Amino acid sequence: MTTVYDRLNMIMQKFTKLGITAQLDFPKLYLYSLITHSTAIEGSTLSETENTIMFDEGIVPGGHNLTEQLMNLDLKRAYDHVFSILNSRREITVDFLKHLSALVMKNTGSIYNTALGTFDSSAGDLRLVNVSAGRGGRSYLSYQKVPPRLQDFCLWLNAERRKQMTDAAAIYAMSFEAHYRLVTIHPWADGNGRTCRLLMNMLQLEQGLLPSILKRENKAKYIEALAVSQDSDNSKVFVEFMLESMVDSLKVMIREYVDGN
Repeated sequence: MTTVYDRLNMIMQKFTKLGITAQLDFPKLYLYSLITHSTAIEGSTLSETENTIMFDEGIVPGGHNLTEQLMNLDLKRAYDHVFSILNSRREITVDFLKHLSALVMKNTGSIYNTALGTFDSSAGDLRLVNVSAGRGGRSYLSYQKVPPRLQDFCLWLNAERRKQMTDAAAIYAMSFEAHYRLVTIHPWADGNGRTCRLLMNMLQLEQGLLPSILKRENKAKYIEALAVSQDSDNSKVFVEFMLESMVDSLKVMIREYVDGN
C-alpha cells in the first residue's frame, strides 16, 4: 500500500527532475505566494499581485487596512532574515524563537498590561495570560508552563536537526511535527500561526527543500486537522494533512508547468 510519504517522495523526484525552480523569478514569486497565503490564514485580504507590487515597488495597495499591509511587510522581512541565516544552522533557542516572533509582529503587535506584569507581543515576549483555542472553551497550555515547555521543544528540535536525513518526506514530516508542537504550546498572545509556519519553512529550507505553502482555501481543513490532533494529543492527523497538502501543491505546479511548455 502506497503511503502519503511514498507519494510525496515520488512527486518530489518528478518536480526536481523537471527543474521547475530554475524558472526565472520562481523563488521570489513562490516566496511572495507563501507570504500571501500565510497572512491570509490570519485574515489578510491582499492578493499575490498586490504583495508583489508592494514588496518590489513600494506601492501600497488601496482598499486594505494598514494592519493587513504591515502584517505582510513584517512577514516578508522575517523571511528575508531567515534566508540570511540559513547557512549558519544556529541552534534553536527560546531567545531565537522570540526573535522570530518579534520580526513577525514588529508593526502589528500590542502591549499587554496584566496582573502579572506587562509584555509586548511586538518584541516577541512570551504571554503572561492564558488563552483559549477558540473551540468548546478548550484552553492552551497555562502561561506558567510555556517557558519550560519551550526549552523542551528546543532540545527536541535541535536533536532532530542534527540527524542525517535524506528522505524528503521524512524531513517535511519533521517540520510539520515542529509546527504542531510549537503552535500547541502557543507561546505568544499574537502571531503564533505565522511564526510557527515561518519556523516550519526554515526547517525545510535549511535541508534544501521547497518550503511548503498552506493555501488560504485550505484554512478550514488546516484548523480542523490541528484541532483533531490537539484534542487527541497525537500529531498524526495534522502531519498527514500537511503531507497531503504538499503533494497536492506539487501536483498543481507540475501540471501548470507541463501545460505551459
